[in-house]
Amino acid sequence: MVSVRPISDDDWARWRATRLSALAEAPEAFSSTLEQWSGSHDVERRWRERLVAVPFNLLAYLDGRPVGMASATAQADGEVELISMWVSPDARGKGAGDALVEEIAAWAHRQGASRLVLSVRVDNERALALYERNGFVEAGRSDHAEDRHPELHMGRTLG
Repeated sequence: MVSVRPISDDDWARWRATRLSALAEAPEAFSSTLEQWSGSHDVERRWRERLVAVPFNLLAYLDGRPVGMASATAQADGEVELISMWVSPDARGKGAGDALVEEIAAWAHRQGASRLVLSVRVDNERALALYERNGFVEAGRSDHAEDRHPELHMGRTLG
């Protein structure tokens, strides 16, 4: 059974393990790289600062072990952005992604946001299906010539 729990900077070690797994398994899905978060960059203070700087962070659990993560930015101009979303391959299709999205949407609504937005690579078909299933619609693209990984911008009205 999937459960989703908000975390704080005191949960940095669990977040760290999940984030490093995400960066290793799906490097193309993030603007950060495994190299940027490992080696000499892999320090407790940095992980804690990340969890404080981003106001809402979640871990998804399946049978008691962390299998996914998502975060949300602070509300600005009526919008909250869903960022850092990932579910481990062995937990995909078991409801973790849906649970993370719904918890982020509920938090955004409580913050007074009217819209939840995100960006996803246009070739990430599994993520696109998840977001569409959860009410997101296309809101633009970043198809610039210098963009190595074009993204689709999506939004969902909250209410």
